Amino acid sequence: MKVVTWNVNSIHARLDNVLNWVEANDPDILLLQETKVVDQEFPIDDFGDLGYDCVFTGERSYNGVAICAKDEIHEVKKNLPGDGPEAQKRLIAGRIGQLRVASVYVPNGQALDSDKYPFKLEWLARLRAYLPELTRPDQPFLISGDYNIAPADLDVWDTKAMVGSTHVSPPERAALAALQEFGLVDAFRLLEPNKRQYSWWDYRAGCFQRDVGLRIDLHLVSQALVPRVRRVTIDTQARAEEKASDHAPVILELSDA
Repeated sequence: MKVVTWNVNSIHARLDNVLNWVEANDPDILLLQETKVVDQEFPIDDFGDLGYDCVFTGERSYNGVAICAKDEIHEVKKNLPGDGPEAQKRLIAGRIGQLRVASVYVPNGQALDSDKYPFKLEWLARLRAYLPELTRPDQPFLISGDYNIAPADLDVWDTKAMVGSTHVSPPERAALAALQEFGLVDAFRLLEPNKRQYSWWDYRAGCFQRDVGLRIDLHLVSQALVPRVRRVTIDTQARAEEKASDHAPVILELSDA
């Protein structure tokens, strides 16, 4: 089974890129972030033509998450408990066969002195509190997406350049660690404990060409899935394409149950 997480930075702007990539790579499950479209405008027919069932929750110009799968998606849940209709669209979960999956787009935080930074930490705490309602650690479960946190210094192009910035601050990393304490494992780091590779590069200043990036797009898998993790790859070629997202797709390969 091939599961992909990809922040597409606008599904309308990248639709051809995404559909071409999906057709070429044939994932079983595709978890999307930053779709940036209201639900009525999600290109469900285009994915349907490729054989995918899709569920999604979105808003115009910002945020938005989706799950697309070759098999039917059941037990769909959207957003966090207590979120009203105007809440930012950052989480969608569902069941595909025996596997429970979630696509997550964690708030950016903007800057340590921004009011968006405590919102990010609060949102992560709410997500941690919600996990027991979504699944149990002994069930096959993954929660993948753009976490907007580099888990460790190995996931940062230059730690000195990032001092005082979001994505690497101790409270953010502690919030991510709290999620993992539920019983979740970073699949990439499970297989590649010492590898330095990134999933996001700023559009500015030739960052991609200079490999000035961060690894912030993660597959967190439950203990029940750990024995099935076979391979995790970051498709940097997709980031090199014309009109590419600033994130690369991250591909998780699982053996059969």
